Amino acid sequence: MRRLACFCAVLLSIATATAGEPIAAVRVNFDRHGITDSSARGMADVATQRAVTPDDPVRVASISKLVVAIGVMRLVEAGTLDLDADVSPQLGWTLRNPRFPKRPITLRLLLSHRSSLTDAAGYYATPLDGQLKDTLDDPRAWDTEHAPGTFYRYTNLNFPIVAAVMERATGERFDKLMQRLVLAPLQLDACYNWETCNDATAARAVVLYDKDGVAVKDDNHGARPACAVVPAADGRCDLSLWKPGRNGATFAPQGGLRISAKGLARIGRLLLGDGEVDGVRLLAAKSVRTLESPLWTYRPGNGQAFEDDDGAAPGQATLCRYGLAVQTLATHRRGCGDDLFGDGIARVGHAGEAYGLLSGLWIDRKAGTGVAYFATGVEVTPAGRHSGFSAIEEALAAP
Repeated sequence: MRRLACFCAVLLSIATATAGEPIAAVRVNFDRHGITDSSARGMADVATQRAVTPDDPVRVASISKLVVAIGVMRLVEAGTLDLDADVSPQLGWTLRNPRFPKRPITLRLLLSHRSSLTDAAGYYATPLDGQLKDTLDDPRAWDTEHAPGTFYRYTNLNFPIVAAVMERATGERFDKLMQRLVLAPLQLDACYNWETCNDATAARAVVLYDKDGVAVKDDNHGARPACAVVPAADGRCDLSLWKPGRNGATFAPQGGLRISAKGLARIGRLLLGDGEVDGVRLLAAKSVRTLESPLWTYRPGNGQAFEDDDGAAPGQATLCRYGLAVQTLATHRRGCGDDLFGDGIARVGHAGEAYGLLSGLWIDRKAGTGVAYFATGVEVTPAGRHSGFSAIEEALAAP
């Protein structure tokens, strides 16, 4: 109870100072053996005055990428995928930066945001009956100044391509494949874009709100959404239109995972357990190390240490070390402001931000502990005191 009181007091002080209190805020602390503490305050749904709980599913934004990478590593271990092979044969068409046509693009480059792709041509609005290749044919999709493998740029479009590769390699629909590879074995009541979640889970959705308090995502009204994907060009929402690999954006692999804070904690415990949690071995320890090991560390000129839409003030960049869809915090390098916890410890995990939500999943491998959290209704939020993260994220992460 003392941690809950402190957590609420910190958030209250932020709200008092800025009149920007989160609509909902949830935090779960865990170690290798289980959840050690949890706290929740605010509303999952303002219209019905339903209080939020640590068991309620929320769209966790870019933490979704980390879970996709776990699925990829399962297929790598099975010999179905190769991190360093050209993905073009799997896609069924040639994926190349037009400026660097001889440089193959691999899963390792896509997962680590070093593919030379950008989000300037879009990444999520492809109709259900459309094809992702059309986006890649747009010149704006490519960074023409940097060859694949030479520059880091956080790009959501990488992950619909990864999903397309997974679908073509297995013949399975991405959301169902993620159920088989990750979510079901870990007994997680979670899904990508709602279709594989049950009605009761969809009814508990945490609604996401913009800065004006308007519901912008997952206002499910206590039922499964009528259409959880971008409809076809003619307005149909018929999933029988799906074809393997044609539109990897359909189930939003870059940000569409709906999972509770307790569910995120289970993913964190899987990482802490070197690929095993509660007797379930999902990955080899070597695969976990492959995910976590930074493939890129910021230095001037070798990458963009912030998302295209965000920018960053000098010394406040929050993306300074990145592996396969895994961030590493507390990079002791000029220009970096990624010490979210303010203690210099190199935690690993991932942050998320979209539709007025901020989220995080972080583990301290040496201490064997971790934290999962999210806050909603925080589209506009004050800056943090000791990092480039927001004050609300610093409060949610604080011990």
